[in-house]
Amino acid sequence: MKIKDLKAGDFFTLRPIEEPKESQVWIRGGYDRGMRLFECTRFDDISEVRYMEGHRDVYTDFTF
Repeated sequence: MKIKDLKAGDFFTLRPIEEPKESQVWIRGGYDRGMRLFECTRFDDISEVRYMEGHRDVYTDFTF
């Protein structure tokens, strides 16, 4: 699945992990039109923000 296909607030991981730790789960945020990137924050540390391109593959099939 691609980041651009997720809704804001959806959980995802960057690697296919069946039962990830809290530090491996990301939350998709809003879209920054100026940078043309999606804002993503880590589940366990909301102050850590990473901007990712919409065509990046992410994984949503996991138990959390």
